[in-house]
Amino acid sequence: MPGKKEYGNESISMLKGEERVRLRPAVIFGSDNLEGCIHSFFEILSNSIDEAREGYGKQIIITRYKDGSIRVEDFGRGIPLDYNPVEKRYNWELVYCELYAGGKYNNNASGDYGFSLGLNGLGACATQYASEFFEVTVFRDKTKYSMNFAKGKPVTELMEEPYRFKRTGTIQYWKPDTEVFTEIIIPLEKFKEIIKRQSVVNSGIEFVLKDDESGEEFTYLYPEGIKGYCEEISDMRGFTDPFYFSGEGQGKDRDDRDEYKVKAEVVFCFNNEINDIEYFHNSSFLEYGGSPDKAVRNAFRAEFDKQIKQRGKYKANESPISFTDIEDSLIIITNSHSTQTSYENQTKKAINNKFIQDFMTNLIRDNLEVWFIENKVWAEKVIDQVLVNKHARENAEKTRVNIKKKLMGSIDINNRIKKFVDCRSRDVDKRELYIVEGDSALGSVKMGRDAEFQAVMPVRGKILNCLKADYATIFKSEIITDLLKVLGCGVEISDRHNKDLSAFSMENLRWNKIIICTDADVDGFQIRTLILAMIYRLTPTLIEKGCVYIAESPLFEITYRPKGKKGSEKEETLFAFNEKEKAEILAKYDNSCLTIQRSKGLGENEPEMMWQTTMNPKTRRLIKVCPEDARKTAEIFDLLLGDNLAGRKQHIENDGHLYLDMLDIG
Repeated sequence: MPGKKEYGNESISMLKGEERVRLRPAVIFGSDNLEGCIHSFFEILSNSIDEAREGYGKQIIITRYKDGSIRVEDFGRGIPLDYNPVEKRYNWELVYCELYAGGKYNNNASGDYGFSLGLNGLGACATQYASEFFEVTVFRDKTKYSMNFAKGKPVTELMEEPYRFKRTGTIQYWKPDTEVFTEIIIPLEKFKEIIKRQSVVNSGIEFVLKDDESGEEFTYLYPEGIKGYCEEISDMRGFTDPFYFSGEGQGKDRDDRDEYKVKAEVVFCFNNEINDIEYFHNSSFLEYGGSPDKAVRNAFRAEFDKQIKQRGKYKANESPISFTDIEDSLIIITNSHSTQTSYENQTKKAINNKFIQDFMTNLIRDNLEVWFIENKVWAEKVIDQVLVNKHARENAEKTRVNIKKKLMGSIDINNRIKKFVDCRSRDVDKRELYIVEGDSALGSVKMGRDAEFQAVMPVRGKILNCLKADYATIFKSEIITDLLKVLGCGVEISDRHNKDLSAFSMENLRWNKIIICTDADVDGFQIRTLILAMIYRLTPTLIEKGCVYIAESPLFEITYRPKGKKGSEKEETLFAFNEKEKAEILAKYDNSCLTIQRSKGLGENEPEMMWQTTMNPKTRRLIKVCPEDARKTAEIFDLLLGDNLAGRKQHIENDGHLYLDMLDIG
């Protein structure tokens, strides 16, 4: 084709030098966004950690600057930068300008680092390549070395000057380049999260984080390492104390591979309020786990299953537990190291070594068996709790199936839902759903509405109290499932066993307004509250988004008939929605010409009255339901409908007299 370049031998090209990282940062750092930038920082930090863990320096200082630049200072041996007679090149070239060059390739053969976080020889060079500027200062051999780079290239010679003090170490100061990363300002909280984790798995090393922007300084030091961290997470609320153990081993991933050394430490406890699982390998936080995760799952499930069988706690034909049942009450941190590690990629978020998995599985299971023997009282409690978790999960799965059958399928709501009366409009921005009390109200509301955009759904009597019932019971209620079908938006499940069930979607909501319309009496108020409780429990976002309303109906119907006038055409009907409005009408008109009666139930109202007082958008009064304070809302619902019986009794004693006028005593 004209103008199209031919694909030939000269079409193949190769990225060279800093271009290998600057043009393709995601290959090394996982992405070119903030996550990639964060990983570039971690590459430098990990080198300082490796030094400190080998016993060279016990403090690392990290400084975060407002412009996105970062400074990492350690007190290790200092990176060698001078001439390397073996490679016949300067070490600064190898460390900062060559990928796959470093001092950690001989770890398995007793190299300079036993168990190292940095193994690939990529980090320092890749971060330098990806920086707007990069300055390194090294103190070693009674000499101060310094060198500067910009956008991946050296801009100064290696500078040397005598240094008479004893200190050794490395200072690296750089700014991630906006030409490489889409975002370079790493939030302070992210620094704190990374550094805290590193202090946990590198016990005895002090990390100091200085935030130049705010002037704050944070110090992290865990003398007991993961054991102290486990105690902190459990926060004294666990029903077992942390159990710590460690071990070392040597093996290979395959018969034709080299042997390597592995060591691991593990701590766990059980807690009904908090659960947490964290894996670390060579100090790197394994977000996706890999081998340690498989080891923990296999060991805990197998040992718990064995212990439950030995105690005869399974019912006849009962299915075995899953790891999820244990995980619900488990806090566990593993911290493993190996002289050879197979990471899934350079970002080090998972490892896949077969020997590490087998070694850790055996280590955990052996020590878990010891724990069961030494902690018989706790063991019984934990097993009972795991079985409670199992039964809750199984009930949740039944509920999940039930909900999917009842709510998630494609349905014709007009044919499937009893007494639901739809409107003609398909425009969701116009459609309104009136939820009314009983069949009699359905008749008057149906006749009084504007059928173009107003639909009606009756509820029969007092619906289930959704704040006190479990999900299985809730979804057995036909009226509740019918209401949810009519809403169309699905449900939001807060239960930990059913959190994946939540299929809620505002896009599937069929209504612009959901209007609760009940009688203005005690029964009507209770039904209104129960409907609100259902929405609050199952679809709280509808309240948060301002979709739920309460239709006010008048308390008094006042007929004015002037003296000397005959005929209904001379009558005037007035409505008062409260005592104040009633008093205002009485003051305005001649009392002898007024007839006052308490408003009837909705089902007894004439359609014209329903339209005028409750349904006409121009004359009706709607109360928008708004969660001003989520905590206070939860407390009020618990007070009125929940398990706070003492609070409810006190509320009635203190405030019950304020509502006596609502009772139809006669």
